[in-house]
Amino acid sequence: MEYKQVSTGGVTRTVRIAGPESRHVVLLLPGLGDSPDVFDGVSERLHNSDLKTVAVEDVRGLDGDAMVAILDELSLPWVHLVGSREGAELAWTLAARTFGRFASLVACDRGHPAVADQDGVIRASDCSPVELPTTIVIGSSLQRASADGSGRLVYSDFRVVQLDGVGNIPSDAAAELATEVVLRTNPW
Repeated sequence: MEYKQVSTGGVTRTVRIAGPESRHVVLLLPGLGDSPDVFDGVSERLHNSDLKTVAVEDVRGLDGDAMVAILDELSLPWVHLVGSREGAELAWTLAARTFGRFASLVACDRGHPAVADQDGVIRASDCSPVELPTTIVIGSSLQRASADGSGRLVYSDFRVVQLDGVGNIPSDAAAELATEVVLRTNPW
């Protein structure tokens, strides 16, 4: 695993780069408060599927422009997005506002930001629809309405995977999440 320091907007961020050289790169965005190791089990499985991973260690303060600058600095013009909770919110925003940089989206425990969550909160009513093959993985049936409602804002293949009783999908359901990522990275 290679650790790189990437500076954007005067802030230095650490990213972890690992896996085989591949034309398929998966960008992993954790939730706030997640350990930098949260995607390790997922990454190991993705590497076995011939996928390279780039994991941002902390998404705090990142926005779409900063994330695109990080990808530019790493010379990554085309990636698959995977995000958990707050990282998924960032991934949805990137997918909606940055056309041509992303191949697919897998969002864990977050529906589209313009759809009310299980508490009735709409995080970004102005967030555009996404035009990427998208999978939402949820750890509770309470999130089902938000996940299903997100389908109207995905103008591509869309699916919802429900894993009841999973608190933190990247760490507690690494095999299931890796399977969904591999399915999205394969053009079939």
